[in-house]
Amino acid sequence: MAAQERGLKIYHLNIGQPDLATPASFYEAVNRFHAPTVAYAPSPGTPELIDAIRRYYARLGVRLEPDDVLITTGGSEALLFTCLSILDPGTEVIIPEPYYPNYTTFVHAAGGVVRAMPTYPESGYHYASREELERLVTKNTRAILITNPGNPTGVVLTREEMRMIADVARERNIFLIADEVYREFCYDEAAGVPTMAAFPDIANNLVIVDSVSKRFSACGARVGCIVTKNRELQQAVLKFCQSRLSVATLDQVGATALYGTDPAFFAASKEEYRRRRDTVTAKLRQIPGVRFTEPQGAFYLMAALPVDDTDKFQHWLLTEFEDHGETVMFAPGAPFYETPGKGVNEIRIAYVKSQPELERAMDLLALGIKAYNSRPRGNNP
Repeated sequence: MAAQERGLKIYHLNIGQPDLATPASFYEAVNRFHAPTVAYAPSPGTPELIDAIRRYYARLGVRLEPDDVLITTGGSEALLFTCLSILDPGTEVIIPEPYYPNYTTFVHAAGGVVRAMPTYPESGYHYASREELERLVTKNTRAILITNPGNPTGVVLTREEMRMIADVARERNIFLIADEVYREFCYDEAAGVPTMAAFPDIANNLVIVDSVSKRFSACGARVGCIVTKNRELQQAVLKFCQSRLSVATLDQVGATALYGTDPAFFAASKEEYRRRRDTVTAKLRQIPGVRFTEPQGAFYLMAALPVDDTDKFQHWLLTEFEDHGETVMFAPGAPFYETPGKGVNEIRIAYVKSQPELERAMDLLALGIKAYNSRPRGNNP
């Protein structure tokens, strides 16, 4: 990278890689593991991990049977296997945009088509409108895919909004894929812990994608799961699980221990991310022309910047800008959209750094915007 070649320190706000310590129980469980051979685990997942996940959901008031849970290699494989199981070429998935870019990859891998449900910075990226949602449902629609709390926007659905989306899925007899990997990071205490599984009347339509990555600050463990009571879907997904044999045995051993983590860990993590959010938003409010809505969950924020093109701006920050040997990196907004031309002046910030680092990164962003917009017109890329 040009910035590294120039010897610059880069503040990375572009990747959602938590820096909080993984609970020690993960390492302790792996260190205690002793067997003559590290054998394949069962294709659906180890019974111990499945039971640990069932106990976790029971604390949320959701009763699961062992067959309702299929262990996957991270949330990414859970999404891929779901798409491969429910989509045919030309069938559609409704997704509010901006959204996690890999959703496009998974839908397209199954031959599907993304039907983007537009949201806007001016309205805080909210999308829970029955009228707008139903307008996108066609004879080819197979699923609605949502992230709650949201990546990249930090939007958290109210219970009423969740109920409305669930009703549309049930009434139109389509799947509702709920990516809930950020469930513990919901900053509105009154909202509780959001899960679509709280609505038992949509059990046959619901697919929950979950993971240990963000919740336990264990992205490298690569353990996720699909939770569904739809028997036909279970059988379809199981075939993919069998074809790839198993999720890594030792990762499942460690993940089983993680699900026994004291809830105080989640409370402390959420408060840390809340402080970081507050740091970022306070700094952004000081930058003229920046538009954003304070996120209510996850650890991301979408913002519209007063620049012509954030991809060009990012390239300039890495190749031509520095302040005391430092620069900043974010995720340009356009790849989070399906609609061409949208998100060109937006960015996603992942506030997964310490508060001092975030303060410095936001100061660099402010300095960069000012310098970028002050360049002689002839030097514009």
